[in-house]
Amino acid sequence: MAVARGLPQWERKVRVFLCIFGMVLSVYALHVELSRERNPDYRAMCDLGESVSCSKVFTSRWGRGFGLVQFFVAKDSPLNQPNSVLGIIFYILQMGLGLSLSKKAALFLVFASWVSVAGSLYLASILTFVLGDFCMVCVSTYIINFALLYTNLKRRTAIEGMKEKAG
Repeated sequence: MAVARGLPQWERKVRVFLCIFGMVLSVYALHVELSRERNPDYRAMCDLGESVSCSKVFTSRWGRGFGLVQFFVAKDSPLNQPNSVLGIIFYILQMGLGLSLSKKAALFLVFASWVSVAGSLYLASILTFVLGDFCMVCVSTYIINFALLYTNLKRRTAIEGMKEKAG
């Protein structure tokens, strides 16, 4: 495992922390959404007031398929999943592919992170300008996504440097 010596020492611990924290937040978001669908009176811990309500955000049109998938498939289609399910898949992929020293895996991690940051910026604008709400869980995942992008960019640079030294 001498090849791994070129990676930043902090990278693996930071990746594990960010991915686990992201998964916990995503699972919680899914729990809130499903609980609210079953019981409209359900009040989540992250519902602090009229304009600080994560359940309002998670159960909005934009809480599933980024509010876009429903234009292409039925609203209740299996393809129109809650954003939290997409988050769980994203963080699992980030964790799993983060174990690989492959240059292709590093490129995919960076690409997936850019997509997640674009999605975060889109959802943050919906949160602010359309819903007029503040969602602590949402904002926390946006921060995690930006931190993962930074981590993945550092990782890709390190792996490319290792491959050049080895080749």
